[in-house]
Amino acid sequence: MTRKSKPPIALYSALADATRCRIVEILAAGPVPVHRLADAFSISRPAISRHLRVLKQAGLVAEVKKGRENLYAFKPARLDKAIAWIGAFREPAPTMPPESAAPILMTITESAPPEPSPRRATEKRASKAQAPEAPRSQMGFDF
Repeated sequence: MTRKSKPPIALYSALADATRCRIVEILAAGPVPVHRLADAFSISRPAISRHLRVLKQAGLVAEVKKGRENLYAFKPARLDKAIAWIGAFREPAPTMPPESAAPILMTITESAPPEPSPRRATEKRASKAQAPEAPRSQMGFDF
């Protein structure tokens, strides 16, 4: 896999919540009905259902009807793309000879914002010192 491949953002977004990560951990042991999942958390059952919906949309969880119960199961194969994408960054980075790094460094330094000149800062302080005093009310309060 090359580093130019598209990152699996939907999977990462679905796993960006601690509750959803915990749901995945519970479901990794096997399919679980929604009421048992809800018992493992201190949030409402509708809140668990919303988290499950996000995980289902990302393809990480499947819902299976068994009689009157809905069982939820983890689909670990859906993580393969995410694991491969992250794994691409574990490969050693290609080394560059020092002369080829110079254009990159030049581009970075050229695009940096300029440092403020000391003359300009002095001009700003001088203009503030010459500003007229704010009007005061007859009672002595500032506006």
